Amino acid sequence: MTDCTIGIDIGGTNLRLALIAEDGSVIARRRLPSMIVEGRDAFCGRLLLGIEELLLDAESLGVEIAGIGVGIPGLVGSDGLIHSSVNMRPLDGFNLATFLTAKTGLKVESANDANAIAVGEQLYGAGRGLSSFMVVTIGTGLGSGLILDGKLWKGSGGFAAEFGHVTVHPDGELCPCGNRGCLERYVSADALLRFIARAFPAGAERYLELTAEKLARLARDGDRTACDAFNQMGKWFGIALASLSNLLNLEAVIIGGGVGASLDLFELAIRDELDRRCFLEIAAGLKILKGQLGDDAGLIGAAALAGRRCGNVSGR
Repeated sequence: MTDCTIGIDIGGTNLRLALIAEDGSVIARRRLPSMIVEGRDAFCGRLLLGIEELLLDAESLGVEIAGIGVGIPGLVGSDGLIHSSVNMRPLDGFNLATFLTAKTGLKVESANDANAIAVGEQLYGAGRGLSSFMVVTIGTGLGSGLILDGKLWKGSGGFAAEFGHVTVHPDGELCPCGNRGCLERYVSADALLRFIARAFPAGAERYLELTAEKLARLARDGDRTACDAFNQMGKWFGIALASLSNLLNLEAVIIGGGVGASLDLFELAIRDELDRRCFLEIAAGLKILKGQLGDDAGLIGAAALAGRRCGNVSGR
């Protein structure tokens, strides 16, 4: 029987699960509402339901499940304990990996969702052939994962690479994490709209209900306000990336997520800040790439993390 791994991408809105083959291809998938507001027990019940459905799929397809990988938003320790998940508060203090192992009998590996995405892009996406890079996902918030010398860098406690909480404005906006001026407050879908509300209050109303995708469409059509919002976001991103680049001299930054799909609208602003704030040799060597795995990056990466543990996915 062919080995597969179950990849799970946990979000505040949806639970996404898939059977992932050793080559990173998706064989079967499920999507269920997270509905975390109903509490931990109800959430876990839906998650187990999705896993049971995939196990049935695996049986009908004649494949064997080697393990489960889970990407979770928030601070996930090396032992699998969820220390803090801003959008999934009922999971705080819960070890989901231990719970799933007890319920399924399978080996389970859990990690921060952006770390899972970084591993996915490393093995199957834009990070192939690169040794050291950071993946940044820009959506409602900003997530990041760091690959150094071919290995996922999790830090001493498992909490490394929280790029979204680098301070870029010491007296800036209050962040839900408790700090002020975090990068995430200036680089995200919500940040685009907040900039418009501040900078163009007289005409902001027509923009404030737009999604990042629709705002990007306006920018590509030449809307000055939308263009300015993406440009300003690129500047803040470039300021933070310049400091990171001077520190780590990475080969690339790979940008994904819903807002990341509009990289063409703010890449020039990023480059301008890099040229202004980085050593020339460092800025010149840094590639800015768009992620290749799209919405499946977290699923594929989580499965890859579990596969490495189970010995059925080759890493670097």
